[in-house]
Amino acid sequence: MRGTEADERAMSRALALAAEAAADGEIPVGAVVLDAEGRVIGEGRNDRERTADPTGHAEIVALRAAGAATGSWNLEGCTLVVTMEPCVMCAGAALQARMARVVFGAWDDKAGAAGSRYDVLRDRRLPVRAEVVGGVREDDAVDLLRAFFADRR
Repeated sequence: MRGTEADERAMSRALALAAEAAADGEIPVGAVVLDAEGRVIGEGRNDRERTADPTGHAEIVALRAAGAATGSWNLEGCTLVVTMEPCVMCAGAALQARMARVVFGAWDDKAGAAGSRYDVLRDRRLPVRAEVVGGVREDDAVDLLRAFFADRR
């Protein structure tokens, strides 16, 4: 699936961040937050190992950076672009931040919460929902993950 031109550019940056994470021994996931005009206002990569922080997922790091950049937790109208389908924690954080859209690359059949295992981002029982675009540059994201885990086996 293809996202917008801004989504594609942001995914390129997220993939670069994911590669940096892998080089540091972290699971290769990168994330970027775009404002309503498509400008990058936050970015992050997995850093759980380095920080010993279980919430050190790329999405959380990027959301924190975007909140700091804007001076607000409310990121309404923004887009979260991430190389791998968000987990339940990260999908919940995206909703708490009022993300309008979540764009991701690789699907996560084991723990994904944007349509594969769970669908937290579009759950009608919740008071906030986000548009979901999955599979953007999926092959590139999957290749990073496969290479990382192949090196570990």
